[in-house]
Amino acid sequence: MNSSHLRHLWLVASVLSVSLAISVSAWQSPDRSQRPPLGPPPALRLPAIQKTTLANGVRLWVIEQHRVPLVQVNVILRGGGSLDRAGRFGMASLVANMLDEGAGTRSALELADAVEYLGADLSTTSSFDYSAARLSTPARNLSAALPLLADVVLRPTFPATELDRLKQERLTALIQAQDNPAAIIGYAFPRVVFGPTHRYGTPATGLAPAIEAITADAARAFYKEHYVPGNATILVVGDVTLAGAKAELDRVFGDWPGTGPRAASAAIPAAPQLTRREIVLVDKPGAAQSQIRIGWVGVPRSTPEYATLQVLNTILGGSFTSRLNQNLRERNGYTYGAGSVFDMRTSAGPFFATAGVQTDKTADALREFFVELEGIRKPVPADELDKARNYVALGFPAEFETTRNLAQKLEELVVYNLPEQAFQHFVNDVTKVTAADIQRAAARYIQPERMAAVIVGDREAIEPGIAALKIGTLRVVPLEEFFK
Repeated sequence: MNSSHLRHLWLVASVLSVSLAISVSAWQSPDRSQRPPLGPPPALRLPAIQKTTLANGVRLWVIEQHRVPLVQVNVILRGGGSLDRAGRFGMASLVANMLDEGAGTRSALELADAVEYLGADLSTTSSFDYSAARLSTPARNLSAALPLLADVVLRPTFPATELDRLKQERLTALIQAQDNPAAIIGYAFPRVVFGPTHRYGTPATGLAPAIEAITADAARAFYKEHYVPGNATILVVGDVTLAGAKAELDRVFGDWPGTGPRAASAAIPAAPQLTRREIVLVDKPGAAQSQIRIGWVGVPRSTPEYATLQVLNTILGGSFTSRLNQNLRERNGYTYGAGSVFDMRTSAGPFFATAGVQTDKTADALREFFVELEGIRKPVPADELDKARNYVALGFPAEFETTRNLAQKLEELVVYNLPEQAFQHFVNDVTKVTAADIQRAAARYIQPERMAAVIVGDREAIEPGIAALKIGTLRVVPLEEFFK
């Protein structure tokens, strides 16, 4: 028996032992009302953020953490997919992916080899709101690793062969997605809610026509326009000092030209809100399950009701014990899991409730979704509210456990222009959320009579049951419409 088999057996035994312990505990203490009440969650105390600028005007934020000899360096460029122009949706994402596919004097393989030799990790990414290059390295190798990060950010070469490979990978993924209902719903729902011309109506990675049209010259032009010092912030967390970090970064980023003001990020306009309930059916013959997603335009990350909405969503669909999961999974057995999310971005992203359900239970599950979406607008019992507040408040510190976690949380402050004390105040804000707050927020942000319900499944098997519910205008949209 090899080591991987042993590890697998150990993991299974561990899971079973934990499950048994939980079962025994529940059997010994069936009356959960007898548990002592939890005290107020402790306030979150984070190390101070030290701020300065590099010689060329790039903003630098540093948090010193000397307990572990690791350093995380994240270069953040505001904008991301919001900078994509009509007809070129996916450009920002592809440019970010190309940064480490050849930079400076190194090819993609040579760059990966140099990073691995130092025991470091270097990655690039992009979302609708920003692009990032992230370096994690042992502190002793920081001086050697930073030039690699600088090459990726300042000197990407955009080799045509690598661009063609990445484009082909994306085009192949799009073809594969059309055969997977769980992937199809990710394309169909945003298109129904935001429409084909709004940026949020198309995935950040783009669709085939735009991807095929991107050339190396176009990628370089996009990079040159948006990867500028005025649009950048560098976040450093770990075993380093402010003075040391500034000296090292001035050394490797000092030749990044430009000292002007921060480049303006493209503001994605708020999408028009839906006004009536609509049921959209996407036919996928022979689908083993139906994918359901119900929602509309939600809220931006800057909402002052952020804490309230986190508690509200925890009650509705944001935890295992949420109402949606308890109804659709635990009581009715329609699904392996159901949930909901407020996808908050610079502009208002979507709110949706979702699950993959048994084909023969599609109509029943759809009905129960709307039962819970209506029910959340009624007063929330005190014990349920208290449990949700504790779930959110006590789980929040886990988001800051590592240098990597902390650096990525700092990205939120930069990208969404949040107050520096936003995280320290969050736990206290959560504990102050009242049942009245929840009811007001639900009345405003969850209006199922105006939401779209998108269902991907076997039309022949599920359409009669959905139509019989008579819960909204039903239309069938060909799968191909969502991939144009």
